[in-house]
Amino acid sequence: AGTTMTFIAQKCGICFQPPSIILIYRDSSQDKTRQRIMPVRNFSKFSDCSRAAEQLKNNPRHKAYLERVSLHQLQKLYSLLRGHLEGQSLAESLEKFRQEETIDPEEDMNKLDDKELAKRKSIMDELFEKNRKKKDDPDFVYNIEVEFPLDEQLESCTWDIESDEEI
Repeated sequence: AGTTMTFIAQKCGICFQPPSIILIYRDSSQDKTRQRIMPVRNFSKFSDCSRAAEQLKNNPRHKAYLERVSLHQLQKLYSLLRGHLEGQSLAESLEKFRQEETIDPEEDMNKLDDKELAKRKSIMDELFEKNRKKKDDPDFVYNIEVEFPLDEQLESCTWDIESDEEI
């Protein structure tokens, strides 16, 4: 019966208090939309967002849920959390992330060190992937967008951290 995609990520967001990444996903085996809250532990403003994203994506407890969420998107969420820990507003963090993610066509790639080069390359691959996927591609997921709970009630996210509540 092959591996069927049981969990289909729909939205991914970040909650600052307590720090957690929130995934809204569809459980196709039960045909229900649920939310999963993944607490962010041991993350500080000095943490490496890429490493944190990789660790989360490969975490055995969350792996199956995050199959459809790109590493790049998780990095974005972590970088917003890090900005928040540094005292930036969400808008500042988003802008900073956008600048870091923008590839400067004038930039001399030969001058970049390996880490930066790898980062640019992954951004390009991702842009290419984005453009390559058409709406009729069975793997195309319409609605992966990052949403942030901005209002105060959500700010303190009193959701049950460990359980998958049905929405």
